[in-house]
Amino acid sequence: MNLKLPLFVFLLISTLACAQESMVVNGSKPWPATENYTFICEKYAYTGETDVQIAKTDKGGILKLTVKTANDIVRIAGGLYVDLANGDVIACVDRNVKEAADGKTSSYYYFTPAEFNKLKNTDIKAIRFILAGGPTTFGNQTGYFTTINRTAYFSTAFDTSKKTFNTASAISLL
Repeated sequence: MNLKLPLFVFLLISTLACAQESMVVNGSKPWPATENYTFICEKYAYTGETDVQIAKTDKGGILKLTVKTANDIVRIAGGLYVDLANGDVIACVDRNVKEAADGKTSSYYYFTPAEFNKLKNTDIKAIRFILAGGPTTFGNQTGYFTTINRTAYFSTAFDTSKKTFNTASAISLL
């Protein structure tokens, strides 16, 4: 009994440490990253979902925003705003680091060390971004969108569980 408890704790910690994901940007070295969160984007009629992942770098952090698209012309364009739960807003400039594959488009945005520290202390509430592309018949929806930190579209009034992702705690573990 005395040996089983420390062994169990060791296995639990090692499993959590190995479960960390990584992010690679344009062939760079892999950066430790959070899990891939699926935020809800109600105004985006194609899927209604946006994938969000954050990685820690030597000079701050990286935000990867991914959206499924109907065609290869559509891209996430321009800067974006990260709204935090405490009311702060982080403005990210578009450095034109993008990729598109398998019906998805991704864009990478960089955080300064001060901005990354804000992300460690406060959960992300929403991300505001722009989808741009050529107008075609039965093409993709373009315009301004807001993706919200929610785990599901619907819930009941009796559901008392937390309905958002704990982004701050995951980022602080990086």
